[in-house]
Amino acid sequence: MTELDADHANQGLRQWLLSEQPASRRQARSGQAYRAWLAFRANRLGMLGLGIVLALVLVAIFAGFIAPYDPLLGGDLRTERLLPPSWDHLMGTDDLARDIFSRVVHGSRVTLLVVGLVAIIATPVGLLVGTTAGYFGGWVDTVLMRVTDIFLAFPRLILALAFVAALGPGIENAIIAIAITSWPPYARLARAETLTIRNAEHIDAIRLQGASSGRIIWGHVVPLCLSSVIIRVTLDMAGIILTAAGLGFLGLGAQPPQPEWGAMIAAGRKFLIDYWWVATMPGLAIFIVSLGFNFLGDGLRDVLDPKAQK
Repeated sequence: MTELDADHANQGLRQWLLSEQPASRRQARSGQAYRAWLAFRANRLGMLGLGIVLALVLVAIFAGFIAPYDPLLGGDLRTERLLPPSWDHLMGTDDLARDIFSRVVHGSRVTLLVVGLVAIIATPVGLLVGTTAGYFGGWVDTVLMRVTDIFLAFPRLILALAFVAALGPGIENAIIAIAITSWPPYARLARAETLTIRNAEHIDAIRLQGASSGRIIWGHVVPLCLSSVIIRVTLDMAGIILTAAGLGFLGLGAQPPQPEWGAMIAAGRKFLIDYWWVATMPGLAIFIVSLGFNFLGDGLRDVLDPKAQK
């Protein structure tokens, strides 16, 4: 295929995606997704956030190839301990002569694991509670929302500390604790969205056709609430990362010698004055990744939330 033929093919595909009169459901959905991508691509900060998040994913996947040293094994304590950043050690070494850059790179896997599992666990729970409460109303709404209010009454980190203290320290228990404290905002948002659409004409039509409440909720209400919840989840990723880092800093998250950014900051705080890089480098990683998720969430909100569009 020549370059001219490729241009014609691309133009034909673009016209097919941007057609005002789609011939099929597949074409309509593909065109909607393409328009959303074009709108998102025009948001520079959103694209920057997407780039940071994609970089995090790639670094986590290829950490074994990117890291020049073993993140768990240190060098000679007499000659390689607390070395400043250099070409041999891009971010310096810590008090056990371990390469900080290698530990930060491998720590991205822990961070990605935490945010991924928390999102997988907390999002369906929040959607289920919120849509159920909003759809049925009455005493079901009252009970579920009062339970939600109990969780919202406590600061997330304090509540996560309580759960981790009960479950015991460790990255698995930290993920469970963060997930338990993360679902209430999603439930509130899903309930508010459900209240606006539960009496819509198409929902009434589906109900008159004999569809069960469960089918209406999961097949028709949840998809309409999903875009708002996805935006909120993306914006909450920074808070999840900071909560996980806080638990690691306090010794309740990932346990040594596992390379976790919060635990690395805790280990380097006693060297902060004379050997600033030990705590600064993992802190900088937390800052950049959190900023990336915030930028990505803002970009998605501008594209997916019709109320936010100008």
